[in-house]
Amino acid sequence: VRGGGCSGLEYALDFADAARAGDTVMEFEGLTVYIDMASVQYLKGTEIDYVSGLQGQGFKFNNPNAVRSCGCGHSFSN
Repeated sequence: VRGGGCSGLEYALDFADAARAGDTVMEFEGLTVYIDMASVQYLKGTEIDYVSGLQGQGFKFNNPNAVRSCGCGHSFSN
């Protein structure tokens, strides 16, 4: 999670070979995920899915902590 977007916060995904100091490390069906310590508070309970359809394709975040999101669905506020 980083600052940006019309609602104040946006999701950011990147590739990494190893955890950094303070990262939370989780594994899902053989996929290791590193979450920086500043983002953990915003992502608790979040489900991520990959969707493909007429509107395009990409990752969809179902975040129960999001209070508001923008119309395009790429940013949120907590």
